[in-house]
Amino acid sequence: MSYFKLIHLLAVLVWVGGMFLAYAVLRPAAVEVLQPPQRLGLWNSVFRRFFSWVWAAVGLILITGFYMIYQYGGMAHAPRYVHFMLLLGLLMTVIFAYVFFACYVPFSLHVAKEKWPEAAALLGRIRQLVAVNLTLGVITVAVAVVGMSWV
Repeated sequence: MSYFKLIHLLAVLVWVGGMFLAYAVLRPAAVEVLQPPQRLGLWNSVFRRFFSWVWAAVGLILITGFYMIYQYGGMAHAPRYVHFMLLLGLLMTVIFAYVFFACYVPFSLHVAKEKWPEAAALLGRIRQLVAVNLTLGVITVAVAVVGMSWV
């Protein structure tokens, strides 16, 4: 099970760490040095690359997470913190799927057509949802660390 935990943790680091970098470092730097059209183009390029990694990370997180639950003997035998982690992880996945399909896809189309106000509005929504998912990701990591110490 330790290899599955390692893969699970690395995938979480890619997703949550990437959100932290984007939200806390890249966003303020882009606002500081780029004009809105260039900033929107940068975000379109960043999202295209980052979201490919997130899809892979989400897949690995779900596969390894469900396998580790199976190793416990199913949800009935898994510790309570695992239930909470699963709930938060599934919520994060739903939010990410919404960000990708309902926000990023139209955002990318607006950037390609140079519809800057529409793209900017979607970027604002993406930023808000990334903040929510980043918060949920940090809470999930805290639950994992604290929960494991109780077992």
